[in-house]
Amino acid sequence: MVVGASERAQEGFADAELLAAMRAGNSAAFAALMRSNNQRLYRLARGFLRDDLEAEEAVHDGYVSAFTHLDGFRGEGSLATWLARIVSNEALGRLRRRRSTVDIDEIADTLAPDDGPLTIAPPTPEQLIATREIRNAIEKAVDKLPPYFRSVFMLRAIEQMSVEETASYLGIPGDTVKTRFHRANKLLRHALTIQLGTIFDDMYLFLGGRCDRLVATVLQHIGVSAETSSTVRHCDRPAPCRTPS
Repeated sequence: MVVGASERAQEGFADAELLAAMRAGNSAAFAALMRSNNQRLYRLARGFLRDDLEAEEAVHDGYVSAFTHLDGFRGEGSLATWLARIVSNEALGRLRRRRSTVDIDEIADTLAPDDGPLTIAPPTPEQLIATREIRNAIEKAVDKLPPYFRSVFMLRAIEQMSVEETASYLGIPGDTVKTRFHRANKLLRHALTIQLGTIFDDMYLFLGGRCDRLVATVLQHIGVSAETSSTVRHCDRPAPCRTPS
């Protein structure tokens, strides 16, 4: 969904208040921003890295880098977009350190021949009933995607972001988003066609204790006092960013 002008203005106003509060060392402001972005950033990082722990570490390090360099935010986009670019760079840096760079088009040509899509073993009748097992099968299929396709797929299909929003988050042209998403779907369509509509909301969750732990760890790392019990809002579901009073 494309964000309207009035919504962008409201978001910019909220970002300005949050930024001022964070610069004043308000732990609730840091926590509010993290809690409203944790799951999306985790999914973004995991789309590149295919590893739960390393994705969480990438988000953590991205937050620390952002919060210790708040002057780097120029207001050219939203705080959420700024954080996404920092986390993307952190994840890509980890990916480059993990292995040598591979041309993404060569990978696509290897994994997506014209004579057929990527396939995984079809689920048994018992697996069709067990949502958890189906979800695990889908996650494994997504993990087989090349990293640049995976990151676009995470944002477009799982986060349900528009082409424009995805392009802004990843810092790539909209046409590139369309191409990568098309190729990702081509690789996945045989395994995912039936399940696309109902399962993605519960994939790659980063809620509850994991979300709370990350918030506490980042606050500790940047030297900001932890949230008090009266200000804690647990991450049971992603929530809109709220400016602390």
